[in-house]
Amino acid sequence: MVRNGFVESVHYGHVVVLRGGAVAFAAGDPHLAMLPRSSLKPVQAVATLAAAPALAPVLTGERLAVACGSHTGEPFHLAAVDAILSSAGLSRADLRNVASWPEDESARDDEIRAGGTPAPVFMNCSGKHAAMLAACVANAWPTDSYLVPDHPVQRGVVDATERLTGVPAATVAIDGCGACCPSTTLAGLAHAFARIATGPDGSAEQAVAAAMRAHPEYVGGTGHVNTRFMQLVPGAIVKGGAEGVLVAATADGTAVAVKCLDGNPRATTAVALAALRAAGAGVPPLPDLEQLPVLGGGVPVGRILVTV
Repeated sequence: MVRNGFVESVHYGHVVVLRGGAVAFAAGDPHLAMLPRSSLKPVQAVATLAAAPALAPVLTGERLAVACGSHTGEPFHLAAVDAILSSAGLSRADLRNVASWPEDESARDDEIRAGGTPAPVFMNCSGKHAAMLAACVANAWPTDSYLVPDHPVQRGVVDATERLTGVPAATVAIDGCGACCPSTTLAGLAHAFARIATGPDGSAEQAVAAAMRAHPEYVGGTGHVNTRFMQLVPGAIVKGGAEGVLVAATADGTAVAVKCLDGNPRATTAVALAALRAAGAGVPPLPDLEQLPVLGGGVPVGRILVTV
């Protein structure tokens, strides 16, 4: 970050772009071992559909998109989560993810004014958890223990992650929401998104990609950077994760994965776009996503400079 010509902050990291399954561009270590965090959610959604094929007619459209997303807790997000739960005969009380306020400021303020309290449904991962619970009901698996690492739902996530990334999980960590988060590599994560973006008709991968493309506002929220990326780059699927992770794939399967070593997500989208262009992907200039404002006294005094 440059302020009035002075380099104030530097975010170091790694980025890789895959085209046709091969490394087309990399800065840093393309095989960096990492935890994908919430960028794994589309993979987890694939695992959920694979575990319960009977959900395919129900877990679709907005419902599937919110299961792939880190939603901001706006009313339309909560409606989609509730729809998943009710379709399985469940309620918000069955969610086992941690409680929080909505990330969307307006939604949060409305809840506070109404006398509400932090709740699991407001947490950005509640769509994923609702889908996991629906898979439990479809298979007659216990719902109260669905977050235990040896539960069939969580084992399915590990299996799907290894299958789509092509990388054995060296570690199975616990994510902030309580679900399992298998480790992979940066190139492995990009490979998974490439496979989801180009999934064959009728596959769980194709269903996930179609839902994300059709309903990007359910993957993030109003004005969310992941949502804006998908709205501005037709055919792209994009998902960020905690601790400076971002992964995206274009319609042709060109995929980029970014890991910022200090865990700050500020530059990840700009880096991903710069890397895609360096690899020859035809991504247009997207100033809304790349020219992040550096303000002084309320006016621009600097910029985020990307070097890849």
